[in-house]
Amino acid sequence: MPHCYRHLTAEDRAAIMMMRTTHSIRAIAAHLGRAPSTVSRELARHTVDASRGYDASLAGYRARLARHRPRQQPKLHPGSELFDLVAYLLRQYWSPQQIASTLSLMFPDDNRRQVSHETIYNALYVMPRGSLKKELIACLRQGNGKRRPRSRGKDRRGQIPDLVSIHMRPPEIEDRLMPGHWEGDLIMGANNRSAV
Repeated sequence: MPHCYRHLTAEDRAAIMMMRTTHSIRAIAAHLGRAPSTVSRELARHTVDASRGYDASLAGYRARLARHRPRQQPKLHPGSELFDLVAYLLRQYWSPQQIASTLSLMFPDDNRRQVSHETIYNALYVMPRGSLKKELIACLRQGNGKRRPRSRGKDRRGQIPDLVSIHMRPPEIEDRLMPGHWEGDLIMGANNRSAV
């Protein structure tokens, strides 16, 4: 079933308000033909308080305000003076950490001209494909085009330190004359409660 993403209408909000006290979120969503997460998000976003509950008219008013509110542009977007300065410093092979600390020293009282090194990395990685992105990423010291999550290292639980392979055992063990040189398998029971 293909999803059609559309805003909730005034009728949808009125149905949510009327059905909220007697029906579950899933039942309301099925009645409206919406995802349960949509109804849940709407209720969480526009419930005034526990005593008054969900108000459909207030929810519609808030939704109209949010729809017409202009979106804030990111601090570091291509074409801005700050982006041009950061790009210039990257081309001089400065690291994002050096750029961030230099900007905070150059403009100590102007937060609009300060960015963290994470903001610089994020601005580079979310840029659309093109020659500018390639050029700036090539100027990074690591030169990575993609961010990779940090490795947690190897899981060493359950490993025996200084383990000697069974193939490296001395030849006198093969004849099994001494006690303790017999081999056996360890079988663990459910939830490690028993062993054989």
